[in-house]
Amino acid sequence: MEFHHVMEAAGVLVLGLVFYSYTFRWRGPWGRLDSRAHQAVSGLAFGGLAVVLMISRIQVSSEGYFIDARAVPIALIGLIEGWPAALLASAVASCYRSWLGGAGAVAGVLGIVGIGVAASLVHVWARRGGGAKARHALALAGAAFAVTFLSFVVLGTHGFELFRPVAFPFFALSFVGIGLGAYLFRDVVESRTAETARRDAAELRAVTLLARAAAHEINNPLTIVMGGVGLVGKRLPADSEEAQWLARATDGAQRIKEIVERMNNITRVAEMPVQGMLPPMLDIRKSGQKN
Repeated sequence: MEFHHVMEAAGVLVLGLVFYSYTFRWRGPWGRLDSRAHQAVSGLAFGGLAVVLMISRIQVSSEGYFIDARAVPIALIGLIEGWPAALLASAVASCYRSWLGGAGAVAGVLGIVGIGVAASLVHVWARRGGGAKARHALALAGAAFAVTFLSFVVLGTHGFELFRPVAFPFFALSFVGIGLGAYLFRDVVESRTAETARRDAAELRAVTLLARAAAHEINNPLTIVMGGVGLVGKRLPADSEEAQWLARATDGAQRIKEIVERMNNITRVAEMPVQGMLPPMLDIRKSGQKN
């Protein structure tokens, strides 16, 4: 096996990891991308990596046998991001493989699609278990190797004979590439998730401190105002115009009191929908509701 070919493929995968780590910071309600957009960007990018890896083949013997690591980026992005990203990555790689043509084009496309499907299914399994673990990565590596084998078998006896000399390199590539890659990707996701949680906690603390301080400052004079309005109301005839205006003032003061109570019960940060040129604002009602 040519060492420089292996290093070239590893470099492409590291580039993908760096790209994913960078774009993951854009994800979330306060970032540039929502979850769906990030899945789309990641899927297209890792489909492009699969194409690059198909071009950058790895020579595994002096007899002229080559393999490529197209399965690794498709499997990894499908495991981490789910079926939308896996679908896009598979589509990009499949289009390139179809464009190349040849007797193995159909088998190659089936193999790419099969790996995308396997990655999506393992992603669902991993989500039910609380996230991608070593067992999920190993299961996906085994599935990727099996799909690769079946894509050769589709070609019949000739395909089986072609697979025999490259079986072990494909096996090693699947388990090392997907296993190690999944570990690194999981570390990126967990570190970014922890960073986001710390930032959200700090933001929530700042909002609640400010809201409670404002509520306290408002509540003191509001109590005096409501008490004064109540005393004046007792001295006015019930059917007078002044009593009606006083009743409206009492309703307004009561609404302010309710707003102050909601400010004291903020448990999360929720924004109001954007309205024209107004800056982003806290939705006090939603922020005080339980999830």
